[in-house]
Amino acid sequence: MSILEYNGAAIIAMAGKDCVGIACDTRLGAQAQTVACDFRKVFKMSDKIFVGLAGLATDVLTMQNLLKFRQNLYELREDRELTPKVFSNVLSNLLYEKRFGPYFIEPVVAGLDENNQPFLSGMDLIGAPVYTDDFVVTGTATANMYGMCETLYKKDMEPDQLFETLSQALLASLDRDALSGWGATVHIITKDGVTSRELKGRMD
Repeated sequence: MSILEYNGAAIIAMAGKDCVGIACDTRLGAQAQTVACDFRKVFKMSDKIFVGLAGLATDVLTMQNLLKFRQNLYELREDRELTPKVFSNVLSNLLYEKRFGPYFIEPVVAGLDENNQPFLSGMDLIGAPVYTDDFVVTGTATANMYGMCETLYKKDMEPDQLFETLSQALLASLDRDALSGWGATVHIITKDGVTSRELKGRMD
């Protein structure tokens, strides 16, 4: 088993019309044993930027603190807020700095840019980025999530439709993955604010 799969995770970020959504499961495991079912994997970095961190739970928490530190440092120095594109670059550089002893996480960044257009990116554990305009997935259920997202995704979805699509894609994927699940959290980001909802998942 890869160390990236040790704790289990499933995260999807998806673009809509002037909105973006990011969803994750809530399980924290130690291989097949479930330790908790309220573990956060998606973090709000600003009103328009969320980051999802899939991988080793200790590195998820370390990286979240480190990202908040780097973000505060940038905003003090530059006297302006981070855009999702810049935040993605900061995260990519942070991972690449430690490439010889990497953080065991595969992050996704979801947000709205200055023009309220969706921004999505994903990267591997040494920060090699991929940018996309539809959806990006990470975690132990990636094969399932790709299949569900490719089936359900439509261009220019409204926030409510985006929530429904994200929720169905994630919950259906979790049911076929033993290392993730036990509930989910969905965040929908629009220019007017963020809507967060908790989903119930199968507990078996």
